Amino acid sequence: MSPTYRQPGVVLTDRRFSVPLDHDDPAGERIELFARECVAAARQDAELPWLVYLQGGPGFGAHRFSGKQAWLGRALRDYRVLLLDQRGTGASTPANRQTLPLRGGPREQADYLGHFRADAIVRDCEAVRREVTGGAPWTVLGQSFGGFCATHYLSTAPEGLQAALITGGLPTLDGHADDVYRAAYPRMERKSLAHYARYPQDAERARRVAEYAAEHEPVLNGGYRFTAEAFQSLGILLGTGDGSHRLHYLLEDAFVRTATGHELSDAFQEQAQALLSYAGHPLYALLHEACYAQGGRPTAWAAERVRGEFPAFDAGKSLAGGEPVLFTGEAVQRWMFDCDPALRPLRETAELLAERADWAPLYDAERLAANEVPVAAAVYHDDLYVDTADSLRTARTIGGLRTWVTDEYEHDGLRAGGDRVLDRLLDLVRGEI
Repeated sequence: MSPTYRQPGVVLTDRRFSVPLDHDDPAGERIELFARECVAAARQDAELPWLVYLQGGPGFGAHRFSGKQAWLGRALRDYRVLLLDQRGTGASTPANRQTLPLRGGPREQADYLGHFRADAIVRDCEAVRREVTGGAPWTVLGQSFGGFCATHYLSTAPEGLQAALITGGLPTLDGHADDVYRAAYPRMERKSLAHYARYPQDAERARRVAEYAAEHEPVLNGGYRFTAEAFQSLGILLGTGDGSHRLHYLLEDAFVRTATGHELSDAFQEQAQALLSYAGHPLYALLHEACYAQGGRPTAWAAERVRGEFPAFDAGKSLAGGEPVLFTGEAVQRWMFDCDPALRPLRETAELLAERADWAPLYDAERLAANEVPVAAAVYHDDLYVDTADSLRTARTIGGLRTWVTDEYEHDGLRAGGDRVLDRLLDLVRGEI
């Protein structure tokens, strides 16, 4: 019996599903998926269409709302919503440093994780849809990586979709991970310099932290080895609407005077550890570049290799030359598996995934061109995480897709904009604007 309970204005039901690990081997091993059904309390017994939400990532479970927060309240006016924890995330069968050794060694772990990309997630959705809706199509709302999954859905199982809503998640259809990062580093530089223009005092503060990290390589209170490169990666904050402000407040309290001199404050260390650690979402680090892998080429630590083409991101050279220390973000690199205690046991597994070259294609351009499913996509004008130009190229290839290009929000527009963003997409997909 699935437990049902209430939050303000919402009735929630926890649901669990059994699906094959490998959908091409339905009689083989099975894993469990968790999803939370949400319906407006006033419409608990109504016959409503379904909307399935796919979170960004990869590696993050569906958002845990309290009541009708953010976009959920708007969705519940029209839909019964299913918040799906994608395989390996949240309360679905977990995949992390604690559980993966049950599979065997690094080779077995890498083989297992090969079943955790968008293609498997969409086949999970189809299995769940048949059980939940009785076979009726539903609407998918995909945020970021969830939008990558929605695009794969349109490529492989459009018959399961009544409509598709995508926010900050139209992927390149054929670009290699190298291409993704060649476009990403200039965006990271722009975001870094824009932050320093807003908060000029942070340029010197960032230099002090980078110098301290380079000289001491301190171990944060939570066990993370804090290098200059690790400090730079705090720039992942700059892709969110309030991220520049959060980074500023983090930097202003970076140091404290102690009996032995100035050291990184406990407050700074606590916040930095929380931002840098992949303990809660290791699949992000393990499979992030695999999101772009297809066409018979390994990703081979693309972000790290391509970074070498942009010497402005070399913290040592910036410090020596008096240049601003640039931040990075949305870039998984090999050193993270040395610095992060949650990733260290998975270093060899990550190497094998980076070497893999036999990833299946993710998108069918011909089928997307012939698409008849109503699709609307929010494209953020200077998105740090997903290249705007790539998104618009993809938008032009998907039949019937309507875009809303905006600079009102950063990548987290669905959370920050809440009802307004979802309202706009629903109007677009219904042809009301």
